[in-house]
Amino acid sequence: MSRPGNSKFADARRRLGWHSQSDVADAYETHSALLGEPATITVRQVRRWESADPGWPKRKMTRRVLESMFGVPLAELGFIPPTSGKDSVDQEEESMRRRSFLGGFVVGAAPLLNPTGQGRLAAALANARRYSDHALVGHLRSALDEAARSDGRTGPRQALPTALELLAVIDELARDTRSSVRRELLMVGARAAEFTAFLHRDAGAPPQVTLYFHDRAIEWASITGDGPMHAYVLLRKAQATDRGDAARMLDLAHAAAQGSWRLPPRARAEALQQEARALALTGAPPRSVARTLGQAHEALAAADPAEPATCTGPLCAGYSENRLMAQSAICHREAGQPQQAVTLLRQHLAEQGAFATRDRAFFTAHLAGALAAAGQPDDAAATGLSALQLAAVPGFGQALGELRRTAGELRPYARRPAVRELRRALSALPV
Repeated sequence: MSRPGNSKFADARRRLGWHSQSDVADAYETHSALLGEPATITVRQVRRWESADPGWPKRKMTRRVLESMFGVPLAELGFIPPTSGKDSVDQEEESMRRRSFLGGFVVGAAPLLNPTGQGRLAAALANARRYSDHALVGHLRSALDEAARSDGRTGPRQALPTALELLAVIDELARDTRSSVRRELLMVGARAAEFTAFLHRDAGAPPQVTLYFHDRAIEWASITGDGPMHAYVLLRKAQATDRGDAARMLDLAHAAAQGSWRLPPRARAEALQQEARALALTGAPPRSVARTLGQAHEALAAADPAEPATCTGPLCAGYSENRLMAQSAICHREAGQPQQAVTLLRQHLAEQGAFATRDRAFFTAHLAGALAAAGQPDDAAATGLSALQLAAVPGFGQALGELRRTAGELRPYARRPAVRELRRALSALPV
């Protein structure tokens, strides 16, 4: 008679779309790299974890990677910690599993919080019931904002550990804090989960990982009654949808822009722009794309001009005319109007200070693609190399993805020196 397996682990991996034990091994390698300590595991190891009463992982990093992958403590994956002997897990770690991210978060967030904030955060997490107050929520919100600003400069792999640990802190505090503060925490948590999904996507994590964190964001937005945030996550899911699935992209963008949730003007403008892009990808008539883009401009014009434009505020607070025009250029590119895209992108990329490094890399990569489609391969390759200089070191995955798409479009011109240089530079990047 066969021994029963660890159904908790197996069920959890299937929920995340890892249908085989090999999928788990691949995801482990990806997450360990994202957390700064690349490692591999064998299918045999995964099989042991899915056996009855799996042993507690001895290495702390292994435990951290598993919790990052699944988004839950190991106990919820069927692991039973030892209670005695040399393999005993540290008592503090065991008694506060969901607070196991505390030390790493306080260290990782040190540049994000002032000294008072660091002390306050550490004290609050040590005694959540006593210290979980509105000031703590403010510290967490500030840490999230600064992490987002930092990501725009240094890339997703640098920001991911802090984002994951911040998310775990919010999850723990929300469990045992008073109701008035709990709602505030979960509202920040929805933003943190959406940001974590974005980072995973940009860092090249499997799509099911991004989906997991998007779903967590929608869950918390629904619990708190934050309809605009719910709609905003639908927009972000539309942006994360592969362009080969334009129908799904269109459904999500339309729901975000036109659904029962009322988005603020700037967020509504971006949702309408995304709907226009999806229309272009589905082959809709140019007038339909233009009409939807016109609605996006109307929505942006309705935004309060005194509203501060930051790159980290909730619900597209930093969405500007320059960004809308650059994204409109992408719609023209998708609609088979590359020269219009080139004109718009060149005009708005010339605006000094209009875009953070991440966005400049992304839109410059699209300019390279539009130039390629317009039959200007040398300019396309030179522009692609400029985008690569911005995107390679921080690892801005969306920009790099567009550059690889452009390299594919330049294949007929592969013998031209500039094109050959771009393709060689891309091939030298780590996979």
